[in-house]
Amino acid sequence: MDNTLRKDGPRISIGIPLVIAVTGHRDLVPEEVPALKAVVRERLEALRDRFPNHQLTIMSALAEGADLLVAEVAVELQFNLIVPLPKELLVYREEIASSAAREKFDAYCDYASDVFTLDQNWPAAPAGEDPEEWQNNYSYAQLGMFLCGHCHILLALWDGFYSDAMGGTAQVVHFHHDNIMSGAAETSATSQAMLVDDESDLVLHIVCSRQSNPDGPNPDFDSLDWFWFTKDEEQPRAKELLSQHDLIFRRASDFILDARAHSEEITANTRSLIPDGLDKPLPTGTGNIDDVYCIADWLAMHYQKLTLRTLLLSHLFGFSMGFMFILFSDLETLSIFLWLFLSFFAAGVVTQVIARKKGWQRRYIDYRTLAEGLRVQFFWAVSGVVSEQNWRYAHDAYLQGQAAEIGWIRNIMRVAGLRSDATRDREESWVSFVELEWVGDETRGQLGYFKRKAKERLQRNKITQNLGRLSLVVSVLSVVGLLLATRYISQTGETILILIMGSTLLTYAVREGYSYATGTNELVKQYDMMQRIYHNAYRRLSAASSLSERRQILLALGQSALDENSDWLQMNRERSMEKKEVWRVG
Repeated sequence: MDNTLRKDGPRISIGIPLVIAVTGHRDLVPEEVPALKAVVRERLEALRDRFPNHQLTIMSALAEGADLLVAEVAVELQFNLIVPLPKELLVYREEIASSAAREKFDAYCDYASDVFTLDQNWPAAPAGEDPEEWQNNYSYAQLGMFLCGHCHILLALWDGFYSDAMGGTAQVVHFHHDNIMSGAAETSATSQAMLVDDESDLVLHIVCSRQSNPDGPNPDFDSLDWFWFTKDEEQPRAKELLSQHDLIFRRASDFILDARAHSEEITANTRSLIPDGLDKPLPTGTGNIDDVYCIADWLAMHYQKLTLRTLLLSHLFGFSMGFMFILFSDLETLSIFLWLFLSFFAAGVVTQVIARKKGWQRRYIDYRTLAEGLRVQFFWAVSGVVSEQNWRYAHDAYLQGQAAEIGWIRNIMRVAGLRSDATRDREESWVSFVELEWVGDETRGQLGYFKRKAKERLQRNKITQNLGRLSLVVSVLSVVGLLLATRYISQTGETILILIMGSTLLTYAVREGYSYATGTNELVKQYDMMQRIYHNAYRRLSAASSLSERRQILLALGQSALDENSDWLQMNRERSMEKKEVWRVG
């Protein structure tokens, strides 16, 4: 993935990596290194074999010790390598004491697919701290927080002893579990996210010794042993990957396979967030987010069509079942009507079973939720929007509190935004670009979109309401006609009136069921609310007097959009076809 201009249409990158970030001690025990390297190789090969659809990627700062050891194994296995640096490359390289380690650093930088330096806008040292020493430690703390925020697995070569040293291995592991980093991200900066199940807590802990502690690793562990280390209450350390993490990786694998299966259609028919005719390169890494958005958006539309067809067929079969029963009970008790009733029911069951087995509705809901999250992530990244805690990213709080398996969506976003999150300062012109392309006005952007959609959904809702009124009027007139004209209407006429009344009521019932299944009423409210939110953002942006205020408005707007996406996901999952829709329709 890169951020090149798309002169001949969008260039879509289908590969979604599984990122393994490395943290560990620099002073490994030399006698232990060969065996430690063998354990690392064994674990990486096991991951490669378990998740063959993912492109395994090692993210390492190539410091002496653990970083270089894992990078060496990655190169031998021909894995992708990404190198984020806590300081400018030349400065960082000079701090590598060993000439042999420096040679490896140079070689692996040449091998890596990307080498970049994290933002150097470090805060001032607290009172009483040596500024130079504190900033040095803070740079490694920032590196550790970045690694945790953009990996799927944190590989920790760690002796198991906890420490308060800012940016040290123990603190990086602590941050990965609890979002707390001594001296950099204190307890006051945490949120309710620490109280819910979280897919981002996965640590592969390989126990090692270090030269600075001759007593060896923590006595609770054996050197060279390994564990999956999570916040799970019952099994914090396990040899088997917990089921929730395995499901998350499998969901991401489904996304990758779907993207590959439809790669030609996606590339040919995608809807990029980048407008045609853009005359300058996008900010670094933001094109990556757009690539993944294009994939998710196309797949969401594809599975939406399949889902709506399934729902439409199910409700047509439901109508046919009801009509056959009306014919049987009110026209003539012929067994053919009951056989047709059973046939329509069987057709509905088959339709639902196929849809459930293929996961069409789940894919539609999940992919649309991913696409809308990526939309916010893209425009935040382009405009340089940063949360109050600069170590928090667009994916961190998205969908928290939802089912644990939804974590795969955050996993995709964490990879998509990896490069753009490394450098987030943007020039003012990009904020204007975002205001125009994202917020828009009454005819374009999200404001124009929600205005149109709110009107469309309201019209659909009115059709259902009018059909309900019509069915009521027809039913009343039919009953009145039967009561007042019994002597003047033949048996055939009575039957016709009953059929008209029954069919009208049945049509309304099926239409109402379809509206419920597609969430029409809720979408009318959602689109109306989002239209008002974007309209208010438009007004406030027009009146904003500073760049920071405009970014603050865009931050609030994105948070509102992400919250609404989460509510939409929950509503649709509760109405999923997996809830035996065919029985409800029948």
